[in-house]
Amino acid sequence: MDYDTLSATLDALCHGETDAVALMATVACELHHAHPLSDWTGFYRVTGPEMLKIGPYQGGHGCLVIPFSRGVCGAAARTGTAQIVPDVDLFPGHIACASSTRSELVLPVWNGAGQLLGVLDLDSNTAAAFDQTDADRLSEIMARIFRNAE
Repeated sequence: MDYDTLSATLDALCHGETDAVALMATVACELHHAHPLSDWTGFYRVTGPEMLKIGPYQGGHGCLVIPFSRGVCGAAARTGTAQIVPDVDLFPGHIACASSTRSELVLPVWNGAGQLLGVLDLDSNTAAAFDQTDADRLSEIMARIFRNAE
């Protein structure tokens, strides 16, 4: 995965944009086409207290609503930490939005004011498709892209 190219492309495409949904749509599209193992790439947005709803994504249908109390996306939102899941069958409370998903990476997405906007979710039909490097590099990119988001 060429994170330097992805980062530069997203910086150019997102320059000056503050609308969170527009940024999510652009990131989901670019990242989905850049990451060779991501079958579903998208965002779940914070839409109410302890509630995530599907946002812009690429791939098959996702779950429409995920409470903070359930699944990998909920865990990332609830704890504010990256969730790297090499085998979703071993994750307690995993929500199977797609039966083909074998591994997952979910990152909380904050704006510069410390507001949780949602989570970035990458799913793969390959086990152990994501690692700490993916989490670290994508976290850096998300912090920069969403810094001024509203």
